Amino acid sequence: MRPTADIYDEYGEAAESCSTQFRHFGARTEFEGVVTTVRCRDDNVLLRAVLGEAGGGRVLVVDGGGSLDTALIGDVIAGLAAANGWEGLVVFGAVRDVDALGRIPLGVKALGSNPRKSRKQGLGDVDVDVSFGGVTFRPGCRVFSDTDGILVLRATEGIRAVSG
Repeated sequence: MRPTADIYDEYGEAAESCSTQFRHFGARTEFEGVVTTVRCRDDNVLLRAVLGEAGGGRVLVVDGGGSLDTALIGDVIAGLAAANGWEGLVVFGAVRDVDALGRIPLGVKALGSNPRKSRKQGLGDVDVDVSFGGVTFRPGCRVFSDTDGILVLRATEGIRAVSG
């Protein structure tokens, strides 16, 4: 993957930059892929279901409402994501099992960590627009993440030329 700074230099304002300052938790610090989304707060049933599907190089963007009250992702769900071919996770919320996440071959960005597990009610929405950090993540867009931050390109921006 090319650095996000280079992608931004090429695409300018067409490359939306997420201003939220995430921490890295996965073994991979850079990842890219087509966006799939989940909106849920303190409940990870939908996350597990989506990440149980074949990822096909996608990135799951999770709007957890910015909550640090419970962890939405832990080592078991992250391991499932990696085994199913997901490239990465961007979690606007918390994770847990931080040491184990650092050994899983997956990009994981989140706001922070909390050992408390989430509720299991199955509340939330899949494949809806989610917004945080001044960016709206739409299913089908392409997201790029590295140590500089997160960029989003719409499908109309010629994103195939970016990879490589």
